[in-house]
Formats: sequence, structure tokens, C-alpha cells
Amino acid sequence: MRKMWGKPKSVNQFTTVLLVFILCLGIVIFPFKFVTAEEATVDSTGEKPSIADITSYVREITYPEYLKSYPDAIRPDAEIIIPANTFVNATTDIELIENYQGLPGIFVKTGERGYIEWNIQVEEAGFYNLEITYHPIVGRSSSIQRGIEINGKKPFSEAGFFTLHRAFGDEGPYKIDIYGNHLRPRQVEIPMWHTVSLSDPLGYEQEPFLFYLNQGSNQIRLVAVNEPLLLHSLRFYQKPEPKDYQTVWQEYQAAGYQPAENVFIKIQGEDSIYRSSPTLFPEHDMGDPTVEPYHQAQIRLNSIGGHRWKNIGDWAAWEFEVPVSGLYKIGIKGKQDQLRGVYSSRRLLIDGEVPFKEASALRFPYNQNYLMVTPTVADSDETALVYLEAGKHELRLEAVLGDVANILRKTEDTMYNLNTIYRRIIMITSGQPDPLRSYELEKKIPGLLELLAAEADALREIAAEFEEFTGQRGSHISTLNTFVLMLEDMVKRPHKIPTLIPDFRDNVGALGRWIQQTMEQPLQIDYIVIASPEQEFPRTQPTFLETLRHEILAFLASFTYDYKRVGDMGSVTADKDILKVWIGSGRDQAQVIKQMIEDDFTPQTGIAVDLELIEGMDSLLIPSIIAGTAPDVALGAANMDLAFRGALVDLTQFDDFEEVATRFMKSAFLPYRFRDKVYALPESQGFPMLFYRKDVLQDLGLEVPQTWDEVYAIIPELQKENLEFGLHPNMNTYQMMLYQKGVPLFKEDVVSTNLDSEIAIQTFNDLTNLYTLFNLLQAFDEANRFRMGEMPLLIANYGLYNTLSVFAPELRGEWGFTMVPGIRMPDGTINRAVSVAGTVAAPGSVAVPSGTSGAIILEGSKQKDKAWEFLKWWTSTPTQVRFGREMESLMGAAARYATANVEAMMQLPWRAEEREVLLEQWKWVEGVPAVLGAYYVHRQFDWLFRAVVIDNEPVRESILEYDRAINEEITRKREEFGLETSRDQLSQELIDLYWEHYTHLYRLDH
Repeated sequence: MRKMWGKPKSVNQFTTVLLVFILCLGIVIFPFKFVTAEEATVDSTGEKPSIADITSYVREITYPEYLKSYPDAIRPDAEIIIPANTFVNATTDIELIENYQGLPGIFVKTGERGYIEWNIQVEEAGFYNLEITYHPIVGRSSSIQRGIEINGKKPFSEAGFFTLHRAFGDEGPYKIDIYGNHLRPRQVEIPMWHTVSLSDPLGYEQEPFLFYLNQGSNQIRLVAVNEPLLLHSLRFYQKPEPKDYQTVWQEYQAAGYQPAENVFIKIQGEDSIYRSSPTLFPEHDMGDPTVEPYHQAQIRLNSIGGHRWKNIGDWAAWEFEVPVSGLYKIGIKGKQDQLRGVYSSRRLLIDGEVPFKEASALRFPYNQNYLMVTPTVADSDETALVYLEAGKHELRLEAVLGDVANILRKTEDTMYNLNTIYRRIIMITSGQPDPLRSYELEKKIPGLLELLAAEADALREIAAEFEEFTGQRGSHISTLNTFVLMLEDMVKRPHKIPTLIPDFRDNVGALGRWIQQTMEQPLQIDYIVIASPEQEFPRTQPTFLETLRHEILAFLASFTYDYKRVGDMGSVTADKDILKVWIGSGRDQAQVIKQMIEDDFTPQTGIAVDLELIEGMDSLLIPSIIAGTAPDVALGAANMDLAFRGALVDLTQFDDFEEVATRFMKSAFLPYRFRDKVYALPESQGFPMLFYRKDVLQDLGLEVPQTWDEVYAIIPELQKENLEFGLHPNMNTYQMMLYQKGVPLFKEDVVSTNLDSEIAIQTFNDLTNLYTLFNLLQAFDEANRFRMGEMPLLIANYGLYNTLSVFAPELRGEWGFTMVPGIRMPDGTINRAVSVAGTVAAPGSVAVPSGTSGAIILEGSKQKDKAWEFLKWWTSTPTQVRFGREMESLMGAAARYATANVEAMMQLPWRAEEREVLLEQWKWVEGVPAVLGAYYVHRQFDWLFRAVVIDNEPVRESILEYDRAINEEITRKREEFGLETSRDQLSQELIDLYWEHYTHLYRLDH
């Protein structure tokens, strides 16, 4: 035995030694080269590679690139005024209006789509600022947006949309309830003329945009993007840049201006006369005893701003009057306690002008306490003074990016480049590369290592600039540095790039969140001081004794103060009069609704409300009903199982139900309707749209598909490049495909399913073929894959728009959404029907629900009439609009509310084009009726899909088998409730009633 095993062992040792020798020899002869970032800066030709080398898609030029394209352009000292009524062409709705709001002349009212053109003569070519004088048309109160084209084309990408603000203010003075609480007044639009210079709505450019005009004739086109507008005039001119304070001070001395004396004016922040947003309104701060006015327990409107004042371009204005002409100092008592480690910036304007350069971006550093911030002389702590003539003045503070603007612009450009590089990599490796395969990416993608090195250098410089800006290293810096290290690792070890693809994707996501967070500029203001130089500013931070007294009094008040009755104007006499409302969403949503109840619903109706945030509300409703502790109203809890058991109120019993129902699409009621009874008012309603990446499709030479036939043709083209078509394999997708063929999932009165019909079987076969023959992904992160370009076509709920708008800023203008693909009908139209079912979704939740959510009244309520008043108020257009805006103000555009109220949705800040396509798809939405045993239907469908796609079971036999199981459960449940169990048992009245609730489906009995 020893001899038998001994010889092979010697052979194995010899073989091992030989292999090691060969490998070492290979390393000596062909050494593996680790490439450093410094080495990977130019390609073999000696030229720096660019992103344009790896994609055929050409982005629109940016504003900095536009300026560079005219290196020798001057800024002529000239003015060109264009009266609006001198237009030569228009495709928008036009109406001429004479003498409006105190201004004489003839003005032009334009619609929210189309354009209006003027021809102008320019004596000297060069760069000009553009000023617009306009008056908003009171209506939906959403943002006014316009674009500019010069001589037939958009000069730069940012010229595609400018935001023209409205003005909002308090409807009147605040009211005080019987407990001494201040009640916030309603916010209303203030009609007024505005004159603004067109500037960057993102805040990257600190000064107004410059537009190049040729000598001679020029065509100017104002393109409507959103909202109608009354136009007075346009003016091309040269807007002077603010001078530095030293220059201004010399002018003050030359003019003989002297400091004012014995003047101290305090302007309370909550007394702002008008603001740019309806969600920027007076707030109460109960955590600081130095605020004015102050109370340890009662609500006092004593400040303005906070998290609601964080969007770039939002402003607030105050009026004040000084008794004598002279030089004054300005102090702003503000607090930025939202974003640790960064500044919030505000532009200070007096009577519409920045007094000197140092006031262009006042910095408010992070601090838990209020600080007194004053304009100071550059590179010193010396307070800068402002000359004011005796009389009234306007002071305005506008949120700006300040010194971080250039950093963010460069970060966004870098992020887009990294996104493009990533997409090129996965087009070779796929999103799930084989770790054992050598892809030779540096050979297949020209200049890949050089591009990665360049972006690593760019991020490193950005991190250094940001650290210099903030003066500290923190989590903001670590996000950038982590990405830099990963890119450097890719450059040094190209063979590791495929294994780092998941990290690459995660880092791009983190960078997007970094941009979004850094762009926010929250600030809360207590008051503003205008004072003569010898006056001392008030102390802004509480002493230890003041803080101690505040904490003790606030603690004692918590035992005696009844916060449930805030807003009571004297109508509530006992606890039994208080309406009990449950909500199962997040704390932010509950706080917004509570605030709206206190300053709107209760003062208007005299009905006090106890709003309770209940975690796991759905599972607690039935126990609460049994225990007799159920609420009167529950929001986001339209559970039809409760309705079938008689625990919910039929809302059709109220006299004005039909009038209230006109607020919603017919499809929104179907999940909460059984026969002729309705058990909930819809709160939110989501539905699918087709999302597409413009840049990726153009790069591949593909068009957005309109029909399923086009989808089947485009999927192989995407897969050739390792890209995907995104489609979730769920019940909603199946019903969408079934509805487009005109067939509902259930038979009349939901006695059984239609799964045994030939159309249903063929449709299910079409669905499963997408995952067997076309091999579509069955599970995926839709936002990340779409953002990274891996999935340039995706059918998803329209709430994805909100996510992408916030977390993919680098893709601005590179993507869109449209109606879902459908089936072309014999008359040439396309059936684009989609389905939505009832879901228990919290109102205002960040993710738009895949179906609808509703508000219910419990049958055990002894205040049904009051509860109905609350439901009517909650689902009304003004309430839904305000809730949607406040949630967006609080949590950003990612929280845009998918209200089921059609008119309210029209007033949320969608652009006209987006609103129109959403409304058009909404018309194709078909609801799914309430089903006894609905849980079983969805469970069986999931099993059916897995059986066919994963286990390769035959379609027909499988669907018939699962259909029998589903119908047996539906029959069992209907027997339990004493309902008919077959279509033959139904009356013709019930059959007709069933079909009344559909719009695009065919009656199978016709």
C-alpha cells in the first residue's frame, strides 16, 4: 500500500512545484500592472477621454457651457422693453386685458400650454439679463413655470423652466380659542404684480441668467410649462451686480450719510406680510423661553419657517418704517437646527435690491438655539450698515445655496458621468456579472480607467471644497470619500470592477441623497431688528434659570392642559362631544392633520377632534369594536371585511353623498362598494404609468412603446445590451392585461372568477411568457435600476416620479413618464386600461399606494353626523390640497400626495404636461370590486404564478386548478354571509348594477 500511494504523491509534488515555477516566470515576464489614479489620466493617444466617447447621447448644454460658447461677448449698456401686447405669434390661449390691478395698459393673458412670440431689434450683440413683469392668475395656486427660446431654440438646458412665484399671506389676524391658544389664520393668495429677473430655479447660479442676443432681428419665445399668466412686459437689460461693502461704504461717506440714533425696531417673524409659498406660514415654538411671544403650554404663533422654509427660491417679506434717514444695522434672530454641520443661507433684499455683496448669502450655522445673524464686512466681524430713507420699506429674505452652489453643481455633473459609466459597464457585464469571468472592461470601454480616475479626482476636490466651506469633517464628507476610495480601487485593480458593481450602485444612491440633503436650507426666524448702530441686539439664548423654569412649568402643564381641545371656540361642553379619529400612518402625517384640524376644521364646525396615531391600527380595529373602544372615524383603514360584518356605516345614507362622490373617479369607489352601498370615501388612489429614460433610449435608437406588440419587440433589443424591461409579476399587472382585453377578473356580484375563460387563460399565458420566454426579472429595486439605466423602461406606480425627482437630481430632463402600453383596437385607438384595488395605505405616505385608501365611519359611533362632516372636510379639495402641500413641504417632493380627489390632484405642483398625462391615464383606471376571501385570491394567484414560471407547470391545467380553489373559498365565504353563490341565482338588477361600475369593460352577457 505504501508503494501504491507513494508514487502519485511524488508526482503531485513535482507538478505543484512546476506550476509555481511557471506562474512566477509569468509574473516576471508579464508583470500585472496596478494602475494609479495619476497614471490613468490620458489614453494611448495622449488625449483626455470624455463621457462623450462612451455614449452617443448628447445632453443639452448647461448654462456654464453656454457662457463659454461666447468667449468674446460683451454686455452692452442698453435696454430693450417688449410690451406684451406687441406679440407677433401665439399658440397659447390669448386674452387681452386692459388696466388691471392698478396698472394702466393692455396686458396679455396666456394659457398654460403653447407659446407667445415677439420680434425685437438689437443694436449691439451681447449678453443681456431678462426681466418679466407679470400677474399670477388666481386659480390652482401651484407654481407658475415658463421656458425661454431665442431664435427658435432653447439657449441652455436650464432655460426650459423658470419658476415665477405667487404671493401668499394670512387671510386675517389669528384667532384665540377658549383655552388661550393662537389659531393660525388661513393662507390665501395675494393678488399683486411681480417684476423678476429670470434666474436659476435650482439656485446653482447666484446671479440672474444672461442671454445672448444677435445684432439685428431676434425672435423671443415665452413657452408655457405650467399655469396661466397675465403678462405686462419683458425687458432685456443689464442688472448691476451688488457692490462689495467697502465700495458701498465709500459711496455712503461721499454722500454724507450719517448713522441714525435712538432707533430700535423689532419685526416679529410671524408678521410677514407675504410669502412665496402657501406652506410658509406662522409657526409656534414652545421649546425656547426667549421666543416672542412665549408660553410654556399654550400655543403661540411666534415664529416663521423651520422645515417649511428649506426650498431654494422661497422667500418671506416684511414691512417696516424708519423715522429718520440714516445708516442702520440689521439683525436676524434665526435658528437652523435641522441639518448638522452645514449652513443655511439667505439673500437679504431691501426694497427689492441686495444692498451690498456681503448680503447676498447670509450664513446661519447649525445650532439648537437661536442666533443673531447680521450682515458683516467681508473677512471681518464688523457689522455692515444699510442706508435707509425715512419712511416705509420692505425687507425680504430668500433661501439661496450661497457658497455651496458651485459644489453642488459639480457634484451633480460628476454623478451623471458616473451613472453613464456604470451603464456602459453593465451593458457588458450585466447587472449580475460572473465573478470568475474576465470581461477586459478597460479594453472594451475606451478610456474607462481614465474616466474613473477623473471622476475620483473630481469627488476628492468636491470633498475638500465642502470641508473648507463647513470648516469640519462629518458624515457629509465621508459619503464622498467612500465613493473616492471605491473608484480608486477600480482604477488600481480593473479586474475587480465587476465585483464592485453593487457598491458602485449603492454609492451613486448615497451621492444622490447627499445632494438632496445639502440643497435643503431650513431656517426658523423669531424676529428681525432694524436699529441705529449704538443699540445693542437682544440676547437670543436663554439663561440656565430661564431654561429650568420653562422645563418645570411645561412639565406641570402636561398634567392639566387638554391638547385634544385645541381650536375649541366654545362649542364643546363635554368629552362625549369630542370626535375620536384614528390614523395608522406616520407621526409627521398625524401632526400635519392635527394642525389642520385645530386651525381649520374645529373653528369652522365647532367639532372637537381627538386624533390618535395608532400603530398597527388594522389589527386593532376589530378588538376595539368588541371592547367598545373603537373610534368614530378611521383614516386609511377601509377594510371591507368590517363592512361585510356590519361594522361600517353605509355612506349613501347621507343626503349629500352623491354630491360628495363627484370629487372622485368612479373607479375609486369600487373597492369599497358592495352592490348599492358604499362604505368609505377614497383618500388616495395610485395607478401605474410607463417610465422611460430618454437618454438611454436615444443612445440605443429606440422609441417609447405604445402597445404590447411594441413591448415584445423592444425587450430583445434591450437584452442585447444587458438592459431590462421592468414589469412586476403581480395581480395588478395581470388585471391590467385582462382589462385591456375588456374582461373583468370576477363574474357579476363577485360570485366567482373569470379565470376559466379562454381570454383569461390566454392572458395569463401572455403574462408568464414574459418571465419564461423573455426572462424578465421577477424581483427588483425599481428606483435604483431605473436611475442607473439598467431598466430604461419600467411600468410602476406613478409615485415613483416623486422618488426620482428628489433622489435622482442628475437625471433632470433625461426621463419622463407616459401612459402604459395597451392593445390597439380595430378603430385605431389604444386600450390602456389598468386596475387598482383597495389597499390599506396611510394618507400622505411617501410611497404612493398601488391601489386606493379610504376613510370609514364605524357603525358603533354615536356621532355619525359629526363623523360624516369630518369625512367631507377631510376629502374636500381645499383640505386635500393643503395636506398634500404641507406633506411635500415637510418631507420634500418624494412625499407628493396621491390624493383621490381629482380637483385636488390638479392643484398639486405637477407641471401641465405631467398633469395631463396623469389625468388621461386616470380615466383608464378600473377599480377591483370587494371580494369575500380577497386574501385567498391574491395568495392563490402568487402560487399559480410560481407553479407556471418556476415549476414549469402547464398554464391551462394550472389556472383551472387554482380557479377551482379560489371559487370554493369565495362560495364558502358567501354562504357564511347568506349571499348567492352562482350567477344563475342573481337577479337581473344585481347583474346590471355590477356593470354600471365599469367604464372600459365588455358585458359578457351582451
